[in-house]
Amino acid sequence: MEKQSTHNLVIGYILWIFGFLGSHRFYYGKPISGTIYFFTLGLLFIGWIVDLFLLPSMDRDADIRFIPGKVDYSVAWILLVFLGVFGLHRMYMGKWISGILYLLTVGLFGIGIIYDMWTLNDQITLINGEVGRNIPAT
Repeated sequence: MEKQSTHNLVIGYILWIFGFLGSHRFYYGKPISGTIYFFTLGLLFIGWIVDLFLLPSMDRDADIRFIPGKVDYSVAWILLVFLGVFGLHRMYMGKWISGILYLLTVGLFGIGIIYDMWTLNDQITLINGEVGRNIPAT
């Protein structure tokens, strides 16, 4: 039985377009290099170009590392990257209170968005992992 995919390579390439800001690296669960790319414009665009060829392996690694489930990683990431200041990614994950706080505070003044860029994959993995625990054993 093949493991269900968690990340989408097409989304990875779409985020790669903004990769000189590190968005594709954050998407694939690499927040340290994502931050480095953000501050160095994708290591002066050279690392960004190299990543064009590394995206398929990053996608495979993310599919192995993260847990699939009711919350779709790609949808949450698209909402975070393009609409994060409105908290829609948090509302999508069922975190309504913090989503409304983000909406009223421009993503908690930007700090919340940075936090979510670093932790969104792990937040989703926790939510998706809890679903399996609530099923009674037969």
